[in-house]
Amino acid sequence: MIALVRHGQTQPNREGLLLGRSDPPLTDTGRAQAEDLAAEFRGAPIERVVSSPLDRARATAEMIAATRGIAVEVDERLIELDYGAWEGQPLSALPRELLAEWRVDPRFAPPGGESLRAVGERVASFCDNELRHASALTVAVSHVSPIKAAVAWALNAGDELAWRMRLDVASVTRIGRGPVLLSFNETGHLR
Repeated sequence: MIALVRHGQTQPNREGLLLGRSDPPLTDTGRAQAEDLAAEFRGAPIERVVSSPLDRARATAEMIAATRGIAVEVDERLIELDYGAWEGQPLSALPRELLAEWRVDPRFAPPGGESLRAVGERVASFCDNELRHASALTVAVSHVSPIKAAVAWALNAGDELAWRMRLDVASVTRIGRGPVLLSFNETGHLR
């Protein structure tokens, strides 16, 4: 099984801004959320903790891995979507016609950025590999777009499904062999 964990809160998350490859630190709330995630996984049969290379995900992953005394492995396939020129903008500031195109065409990419299709392909590669080879639980700490892409992959749905999902910071989504979606956007562990 893969437990896909969204990192804790950052300032741009709190402000509702697109946060792709920029790498702000966790806020105090984000660090507390990471502690709650670590408590959630304490005692779980974790085989590996894998993280996006971005610090906000790695900081969250390190708290989880510390409960098991294991090292965090970094996997580039878990990095957030590249928003290109739209990085740091609220969705409401984007040109309406381009936003409408983005919502229906998974091949659409923000100027200088990455498409949902590209995210879906790299995340599918990660998930397929983990579910084939892991004998116990893999905790994968990532970001909103890759986790939504993993859900779309598990459901054998189109990448544009991402627009119909809400995924909170510090949430847990579980995918089992099959693949099958076991849970989505768990937040009951947060104080």
